[in-house]
Amino acid sequence: MQAMPKKDFWLGMLSGFLIGIMFMPILAVAKPDLYITLKLAIVPFFLIGTPLGLAIAHIIGKKIPIIWQLGKFGVTGVLNVLVDFGVLTILTIFLKKYFAINSTDVMLSLGVLVISVYSIYKALSFTIANINSYFWNKYWTFEEKKDSQSAFGQFFVVSIVGFIINVAIASFVFKYIHPLSGMNYEQWGLIGAAMGSIIGLVWNFLGYKFLVFKK
Repeated sequence: MQAMPKKDFWLGMLSGFLIGIMFMPILAVAKPDLYITLKLAIVPFFLIGTPLGLAIAHIIGKKIPIIWQLGKFGVTGVLNVLVDFGVLTILTIFLKKYFAINSTDVMLSLGVLVISVYSIYKALSFTIANINSYFWNKYWTFEEKKDSQSAFGQFFVVSIVGFIINVAIASFVFKYIHPLSGMNYEQWGLIGAAMGSIIGLVWNFLGYKFLVFKK
């Protein structure tokens, strides 16, 4: 059985390392106690687990080719989300600690339009995550060799539409569908977010494959 190409193995290792690194500040803020317990195992876990998962996708992809591409897209998607959240978390912590800038501070207020520090952070993290995602998807997931001046613009538009779909679906589920038996609204909010993410990722994959990196 043909082994996974060396390039994919090393890129799997690199993406696993980056996923672990970006996951650490997020977990440190979300679950400090759990972070203290797991902090030494986080990077090794993703460093080993990511290429292992890709190897499985590669084996299945011999019979169902799109599974291999979906596997790489899934890894890139996880990395992109963690870069987004990780950069947002790092900016929030670093600037608060060293420059006493709080994410709740207001940068600009024009009537109903209020631009907060958090909005600036989120715009930066979203932009950085999408630049990161563009290069991983272009040169690894879809292996697009041609350089196109409009490709990044198309990629960004598809990503923004995916983001809107994500938020719209999550909001619709949370607001208009009654929580399943036994679930509180916090738990139901996570269900809505998961459904929004899944549908948003489907849109992103189809948009990248057939619009941005079409062959």
